[in-house]
Amino acid sequence: MRVIPIPVLQDNYSYLIIDDVKHEAAIVDPVEPGKIMPLVVQSGCKLTSILTTHHHADHSGGNAQMVALKNGLVVYGADARIPELNYVVKNGEEFNIGTLTVRPLLTPGHTKGSVSYYITDPQQPQKAVFTGDTLFVGGCGKFFEGTGEDMYLSLIEIIGSLPPDTLVYCGHEYTHTNLKFAHTVDPQNGHLQQKWIQINQHPGITVPSVLGEELLYNPFMRVMDPVIQAATGQTEPTRVMQALRDLKDRYRPT
Repeated sequence: MRVIPIPVLQDNYSYLIIDDVKHEAAIVDPVEPGKIMPLVVQSGCKLTSILTTHHHADHSGGNAQMVALKNGLVVYGADARIPELNYVVKNGEEFNIGTLTVRPLLTPGHTKGSVSYYITDPQQPQKAVFTGDTLFVGGCGKFFEGTGEDMYLSLIEIIGSLPPDTLVYCGHEYTHTNLKFAHTVDPQNGHLQQKWIQINQHPGITVPSVLGEELLYNPFMRVMDPVIQAATGQTEPTRVMQALRDLKDRYRPT
């Protein structure tokens, strides 16, 4: 499996996923087809599908043009508001891109129909999850259509239960701001400090991250930690999640 991050719009990512065995490819959230199609042609692979994480225009807004440019695309997603949707995924129901296995995970919170796509490669021990605006490097998406309880389910019970070496490909480059906020609620976290050093020593694209590392420095993945609970004034994990998001929504980085 090859994954090519494609910076689009102001701070978004689309992703080209390539199976080099059967030479098939999929694109995650192809919001700017003009940047994507040349890479598809360059790869020499057959583009077969679009994996849409949620209906927001900065993720699904390129679907119609992609379908117009390439006949026969399967457009996966879990929300009727997604343009050109022609395959409604079910939680955990697997399908394939070439030899790659794709398992959609319903991860509500940012929107009611948010989906993360967990992909494995039988040819190598590589695992990846494409989380859209559910899980970011060092943070998570706003709860536009969900609650702390929804995001607890999505981040902790669903994504958090994946193998720790899973690579995390998120929908936006918000890493610097996320880590600055994380420092305000967890200033003594050595893993967080190391991540900050790492991204500043190697500026540019910060994806992918690694799930096992997110569990160490991402406050939204650590709502059971007494340090995060003290920072939010809550102890029940779903309430901690909601309080943490409220703090982040009010946060203004300097």
